[in-house]
Amino acid sequence: MSIDLEPAIERPLMPDISEDGALISEVADVLKHAGRRMLAAFSKQKPVGSRAVINTIAANDEISLEALRAGLSKARPTASWVKDELIGGDLPPGEWWVVDPVEEAINLVHELTDWCVTATLMRENIPVLTVVHLPPTNKIYTAVRGGGSFLNGEKLDVSIKFDLSAAMVGTGQARPREGAITHKQIGRSVTEMLERALVVAVSAPARWQLFQLAAGRTEVFGQFRHVRSGLVAGALLVQKAGGIISDIHGEPWGLESSNFLAAAPGVHAHAVEVPSAVA
Repeated sequence: MSIDLEPAIERPLMPDISEDGALISEVADVLKHAGRRMLAAFSKQKPVGSRAVINTIAANDEISLEALRAGLSKARPTASWVKDELIGGDLPPGEWWVVDPVEEAINLVHELTDWCVTATLMRENIPVLTVVHLPPTNKIYTAVRGGGSFLNGEKLDVSIKFDLSAAMVGTGQARPREGAITHKQIGRSVTEMLERALVVAVSAPARWQLFQLAAGRTEVFGQFRHVRSGLVAGALLVQKAGGIISDIHGEPWGLESSNFLAAAPGVHAHAVEVPSAVA
């Protein structure tokens, strides 16, 4: 079952005011509260090493999750809660909150600013709204089905580039230690893309790269594996900013897809050629 993210439409200058759109400000407040808790907790943490990093990440998740569960359950009492942030596949019927309490927590514990708190409301396996909060910079990305994508209330549009040789391209891991096959696919695609694109970046999290694509700062992002919580928010942001979402072969992308590609319309067809050939 593919996720229907709707074809690109003319977007309003202000966020959508439908029932789903009306939830945006409430969800943003919930995420800001979780972000403040994370910033306060981080100020008390000391650098950690070895397996202690994993324990610190788990503790950070719990601090954020406590605030998210309470706030989002109040905002949408009818929605169920996805417990495992590292899995993919279709969801059961109904409404579901897909969250990442600390997206790229590994960056947080290493004193990097590239981390965020996210929440996406799924309805019948379709993302209908998403909010992403970047606590270190107090930025809020939002998107709603039927509306547009916004950064702190300002409309986002993807890049108008049409030449892959001028494109900024990104890729990365869906999760740590994905295995030799995936690692080789990433390596081969990076090597091939270096011959075709302007710049290629390999980093995590996926969602972070998708923000940049939605804002028109980069043109392509591809990933050989699928983690639901790491893609649905960014997918909606990119698509509602006018980008194209597919799998790496250019086919419709859905929660059951095993890989992912997002691109500006002008370079999507050429971008598909590289990971598709590698896979």
